[in-house]
Amino acid sequence: MTEIFSKINQAQTTAELEEIRVLVMGKKGSLTARFATLKSCKESEKKALAKELNSIKIEFEKALADKKEQLTLKELEAKLNAEKIDVSLFSPSSQKGANHPVMLMLDRIVEYFVGMNFSLNVGPLVEDDFHNFEALNLPKYHPARNMQDTFYFKDGKLLRTHTSPVQVRTMESQKPPIRMICPGSVFRCDYDLTHTPMFHQVEGLVVEEGRDSVSFANLKFVLEDFLKYMFGDVKVRFRSSFFPFTEPSAEVDMSCIFCKGSGCRVCSHTGWLEVLGCGVVDNNVFKAVGYENVSGYAFGLGVERFAMLMFGVPDLRAFFESDLRILEQFK
Repeated sequence: MTEIFSKINQAQTTAELEEIRVLVMGKKGSLTARFATLKSCKESEKKALAKELNSIKIEFEKALADKKEQLTLKELEAKLNAEKIDVSLFSPSSQKGANHPVMLMLDRIVEYFVGMNFSLNVGPLVEDDFHNFEALNLPKYHPARNMQDTFYFKDGKLLRTHTSPVQVRTMESQKPPIRMICPGSVFRCDYDLTHTPMFHQVEGLVVEEGRDSVSFANLKFVLEDFLKYMFGDVKVRFRSSFFPFTEPSAEVDMSCIFCKGSGCRVCSHTGWLEVLGCGVVDNNVFKAVGYENVSGYAFGLGVERFAMLMFGVPDLRAFFESDLRILEQFK
């Protein structure tokens, strides 16, 4: 065994130690073979031989364990040194980050309206029924509530389905004149090519004292100018529509930026793209917040919808699935 202990001391790797262990303690190992001789050994000699072999085994296992601990620490240190990174060194392969395309679009939208003297207001993501629905002329059991696929909590609270509650809270906290936009995240139970459970809206509100101080003509001018700012020289049209919180209400279309109005797959060969909803604020909304003798208009848009058009992204879900091949294009 003196030769074996010498090999253990000279071993340079844990792999060499394993070879020594198998050579001694494996199925065909030398010490295993000696233990096997106990079966045929005379009874008078068996006890002394067993004691000797067990002593050798204990000594061998201790020497093996001590050496293995030394080599394991040595190998770990070598591995750490090999993988060490000097974070102070400049790496020519490092890549710059980029803003998310949805945030790029949101910044551009906000930039326009702030430049038009609109204030920037925010509100809570978790809302109550009054601010999210009732104050916006959507009383309980109103059929228009079916248009909102809402996430409800057990206590009756909900994740806001639009940013309009911020408009209500703003009107509750201050008197006219009001000229504001409220960008932010909203939530609905929907998920497909053009819908996600969480998305972003920008809604605007203008309120002035006097029944006729603000008209649809004012709204029309602002939105036409906004769309030209965003997409260049496009044509804009207003189609009569329905929203519970505005009357009259309209959907806003612009000429397709891909086919220039001649008709293509993106615009379903109509030459027009629907981009906004708007209208004159319904008097019931003003009553809910205690306003009298005022007039105003409101509008709302989906930020992801604008980003899809601006950047030519066909699937809304691509913005949120963290595919670097897509996101790296927006540096």
